[in-house]
Amino acid sequence: MTRPNDRNHPQMIEYRNVRVALLGAGSVGSQVARLLLEHGDELASRAGAGLELVGIAVRDTEAERDVDLPKDLFTTDAESLILGADIVVELIGGIEPARTLVLQALQSGADVVTGNKALLATHGPELFAAAEQVGAQLYYEAAVAGAIPIIRPLHDSLAGDRIVRIMGIVNGTTNFILDLMDRKGATFEDALATATELGYAEADPTADVEGYDAAQKAAILASLAFHTSVPLAAVHREGITAITIDQVRAARKAGYVVKILATAERLTDEDGREGVSARVYPALVPESHPLASVHGAKNAVFVEAEAAGDLMFYGAGAGGVETASAVLGDLVSAARRHVIGGPGVAESTQADLPVFPIGTVRTRYQITLHVADAPGVLSTVAGVLAKHGVSVETVEQTSALQTDAPGADRTGATATLVIGTHLARESDLADTVVALRNEDVVAEITSVLRVAGA
Repeated sequence: MTRPNDRNHPQMIEYRNVRVALLGAGSVGSQVARLLLEHGDELASRAGAGLELVGIAVRDTEAERDVDLPKDLFTTDAESLILGADIVVELIGGIEPARTLVLQALQSGADVVTGNKALLATHGPELFAAAEQVGAQLYYEAAVAGAIPIIRPLHDSLAGDRIVRIMGIVNGTTNFILDLMDRKGATFEDALATATELGYAEADPTADVEGYDAAQKAAILASLAFHTSVPLAAVHREGITAITIDQVRAARKAGYVVKILATAERLTDEDGREGVSARVYPALVPESHPLASVHGAKNAVFVEAEAAGDLMFYGAGAGGVETASAVLGDLVSAARRHVIGGPGVAESTQADLPVFPIGTVRTRYQITLHVADAPGVLSTVAGVLAKHGVSVETVEQTSALQTDAPGADRTGATATLVIGTHLARESDLADTVVALRNEDVVAEITSVLRVAGA
């Protein structure tokens, strides 16, 4: 018995091959090309049409590559390659020439598959508008969290729900470093050196350890989840270079794990206006939370939705073949659209919510400070918090230490206080920390970390 969708069915019309142009043959691009050539028949059966790799645009056709690919596929003429393609896969990275080539592809009517987070975070609205103008489609599953399917679930599966918050470990390098500090007791410097040696960190790790990479992904996730254009400049960003082994140990002792999180959240300001927040910073994650158990260079994205509840997506956040999986998934979807016909589906930014600054967010702080070991100090500290509208949830005091630090009493003794706050506005909490630093009884503030999920 034959089915209507059987390619051998007499009513089934054979669709011509879909022409695919690949821009870039780095670690991801070369794997995409290899898998497309090796599994072409299987991918064709899923797409409903053959996927023909018509060429690979690179800067140097003679450069050595990790994968042995047919030499006749390589060209330096990206523009000509684009004009002869139905689908363009952009894996160059960076802003230019990627932006120009992607715009050229879209304006020619080709669909585009990209894994370029920097390009989307910086020029997303421009690219989506160009796609909508000609009825093309821009796919970008590989731009966030590598092999983990998160873009399509947010775009399609949860389109009928209302996302409340997303918290993600979306940078494998920083998660590897913090995990090594937590589980092996390594210092930040030693953990970074290990990450570099193993190939998790670049020679210049700034984009990872200072949170730039995660901020780009936060902008993409926030824009998609809240149907609002969230510019990269509106994402608050802090890195992990100031995290010490003492902070990590203290966190574990208190029942937390330090993770750098990309957070996108729907919230309401003091005037009752609904808006969104996107931010990246190291935070204390309770040991009981699923994100606390994400180890090594793995990624995970935790989604809180009104109807669906809590959902977590976990897996490899980087790697050539892993990320190629996400690219090929988009490629098959794009080919199916060509077979079926019809215009691409535009990105939804109809909500057009304001993006609130970090000061609007309500969160909890854990503040560790050295104070003079003298009567009345605790009440002084509590008074500073109260003056700024911040209430104390927990206080832990350790034994006194001898020190010559400014702020110690005449005997030179200080005690360590670890203060956990109740929920408060970020701006009030930040002002509280500044005020504490100016108090004579405070010798030093050694750690300020936010509590995740507050």
